[in-house]
Amino acid sequence: MIYEHRTYTLPHGTMDSYLQRYERDALPLQLKHLGQLLGFFVTDIGTLNQVVHIWAYASHADREQRRQALDADPLWSAFKKTNRGSFVHQEVKILQPTSFSPNFFMSHNHHPTHNR
Repeated sequence: MIYEHRTYTLPHGTMDSYLQRYERDALPLQLKHLGQLLGFFVTDIGTLNQVVHIWAYASHADREQRRQALDADPLWSAFKKTNRGSFVHQEVKILQPTSFSPNFFMSHNHHPTHNR
């Protein structure tokens, strides 16, 4: 299992409109293609105006295949066009748990889903 940790910094004053657009247009596509969203957060202390999301994948190959499927979706291409200029900074990390890392995100029989 690997975890993708994505952090986006938005211009001041744009968070609400970005979150509305993301939830409406991007999230359904990402859930369809990427699957396992573990969390979606906004910063409250520290560097502000950031959104952070964490996705789980079985492997690097699984991530690559799922991201290719997302990139091939015409609706995703349309969203990316409306999303241009939304970020002042983007950081993507792939995290691999250590042998002693708690398994608090996932168990073998549980796959998180989007809850409203």
